[in-house]
Formats: sequence, structure tokens, C-alpha cells
Amino acid sequence: MKKKSLALVLALAMIVVCVVGGTLAWLIDKTDPVTNTFTYGDIDITLAETTGTSYKMIPGYTIDKNPKVTVLADSEKCYLFVKVEKSTNFDTFMTYDMADGWTALTGVNGVFYRVVDTADMGTAYSVLANDKVTVKDTVTKAMLNALTEATQPTLTFTAYACQYNNSNGTHFDAADAWAKVGNPTT
Repeated sequence: MKKKSLALVLALAMIVVCVVGGTLAWLIDKTDPVTNTFTYGDIDITLAETTGTSYKMIPGYTIDKNPKVTVLADSEKCYLFVKVEKSTNFDTFMTYDMADGWTALTGVNGVFYRVVDTADMGTAYSVLANDKVTVKDTVTKAMLNALTEATQPTLTFTAYACQYNNSNGTHFDAADAWAKVGNPTT
């Protein structure tokens, strides 16, 4: 009888464990994985001119000259710089104005900049106002005849770009951005 009682008690204990165990359930859940892929940002620019690179000077004439700088699509917001280098005698013979939107970089001769936002990528920015230079009307035939191949006036353009944002949501100022492109002053 003792064995039957023990078996009965054990059977009842197992039933209680199964009933209680069956009513205890853990609440669990699981999300789908989220994978982060880190690529890189970039800035791509072009400088193009369709009017050529060699021009004839005629006193008082305006010459079409259209250097344009473009920040290509998918680039990051950036400072866009253009460096304008004139031969030492350029101002004796010619004049030009910068196109709207360019700001002279303080303390750096011949360097101009603008900020290009991502919405403006692909826009070709004229460097010169009205895409023109003008031969001064004070230039004489004698001045022109005195020029040699080595002393002909020249105007050279080079474009640079630097990312706009620094870190932690701050951005460079134009002078810092210019320093980041290597401060190419020569």
C-alpha cells in the first residue's frame, strides 16, 4: 500500500507540475537584424571652358571667355574655390569681373569661394561676370607689338573643393577649408 500511495503521490505531483508548468510561459520576441553599411562621401568637380584658350587682343573689345566650375552629382556639400592667376602684365592690357556668387577669400590674393549645397550639385558656375574679359581701350598698337610670346598676358583658373562639414555638426570656415586643400598659393 505504501508503494501505491507513493506512486499516487508522485503521479499527482507530476500532474501538478505539468499543469503549473504549462500555465507559466515566458514572453519573448525577436526583431529582424538591421545591418549598417558604411560607404564614403566624396567631392568631384570639373572646370571647363568652351571658348578656347588662345585669344586675340583688340583695344576696347570684349572677348567671350567662359570658364565654368561644376560640383558633380552625388558629391557632398562643399566649399568650392577658384584660384585666378594673372600674369604680371595682365592688368595693363585687360580687365574682368568675377561672376555673382563668388566671395574673395580674405588674405589670399586671387582666390574666390562659394558654398555648394547638395541641392545645387550639377550646376555649372561661371567664374567671370557675363563670361567675358575686356581689352582696355588704353592699349596701343605699340604696346601690342612690344609683346613677345613670353610676355603675352595670361589668365589661369584652377578649381578646388573641400568638404563643408567638420565634425559634430559644425563646419569649416572658408579660410580653414582653403587650408585643407593644401593652401595652394603658388
